[in-house]
Amino acid sequence: MQRNSKIYLFFNMAMLSAFGPFVTDFYLPALPNIKEVFQSTTSLVQLSLTFSLIGLALGQLLMGPLSDKYGRKSILLLSLGLFIISTIACLLSKDIYSFIISRFIQGVAGSGGIVISKSVALDLFEKEELSKFFSILGAIGGIAPICAPIFGGFVLKYTDFHAIFSILLGIGVVLFVCIIFFKESLAQEHRIKEGFLKSFTFFRVLRNKPFVLYTLTQALSMGVMFSFIASSSFIFQRHFGLDELSYSLCFAGAAIGITFGAGIMPLFRDDKLALKLGLYGMVIIGLLVCAALNLRVNLLILEVAFVVLFIFLGFILPSSTSLAMQLETRNSGNASAILGFALFAFGGLISPLTGINDIFFSTSIVIILCSLLALILGLLALRNS
Repeated sequence: MQRNSKIYLFFNMAMLSAFGPFVTDFYLPALPNIKEVFQSTTSLVQLSLTFSLIGLALGQLLMGPLSDKYGRKSILLLSLGLFIISTIACLLSKDIYSFIISRFIQGVAGSGGIVISKSVALDLFEKEELSKFFSILGAIGGIAPICAPIFGGFVLKYTDFHAIFSILLGIGVVLFVCIIFFKESLAQEHRIKEGFLKSFTFFRVLRNKPFVLYTLTQALSMGVMFSFIASSSFIFQRHFGLDELSYSLCFAGAAIGITFGAGIMPLFRDDKLALKLGLYGMVIIGLLVCAALNLRVNLLILEVAFVVLFIFLGFILPSSTSLAMQLETRNSGNASAILGFALFAFGGLISPLTGINDIFFSTSIVIILCSLLALILGLLALRNS
């Protein structure tokens, strides 16, 4: 079976895996602007973020199993086509409610790249090569939250949020064209032969206890990142008085920790060791971040604390993904869907919690609870696998 070059695969799969997060982070600096344009409330504007994350979660439960039955390429093209249509709908929205609905559909569409990129990796690579591929996906994917808000903040200096979604439309079209040249990675003999409903093997996968534990570990770990995503624009812009571009630079500076952590993770040559170190480090630094938030420390100290916290998160994400996916090689689409669903569904639930009462206190509570629970479940996963 023919395959694309590794450069093509690395570039396009990394772009697709980062596409959903990029779509989320790119418009973060625009949240206050969206509130003004639609004359809405902060909570309704934050719902556009929540609904996008829910769409990213639910969409993976559909796209993953469908790719196990119909192949990776056709479902990728379907999801990218839907993304183009939903982005046009975002641009044409006349009120906050139609915008929220369009963001939900956009999230569903963006989920295809996230879930299928992992499945393609499992189709084509094994063991150390697979672990290396996931670390590369994590490192390149980590660039999305770095570049997106900077680019978004720069665009907002000259125009409003409509320009951001026009750029997203262009990116969607470019990716659609790139995937036309993708050579199918799932051979006909390896596809699910049963009927449409039989392609959804979630319950079979969920009986794998170590897989479930790794999935929950990753979801809780990402809860730390989602709490930062949901609260950062209000903390940095409202409390510290930064403009959109300055906020974007602070956001990117913190998020670069994930890329750095994922980039050096392969040096451990042991996914389990990398995961354990990441979990312990996240709890320790998470406590310091909580103290920094509640003491209202200066901007530089808070920024450095988040950078170090996200370095440990960079250890956790690729290692937990690799360990989980290797447990379900025969149901990779469904397994990847569950992994992604848990991550973004949890993110959708976490995001509004940071806005309850004092945003500094609520964000710190979410960070430390997610870190502690991730450590407990991660150690259980390592013990049972």
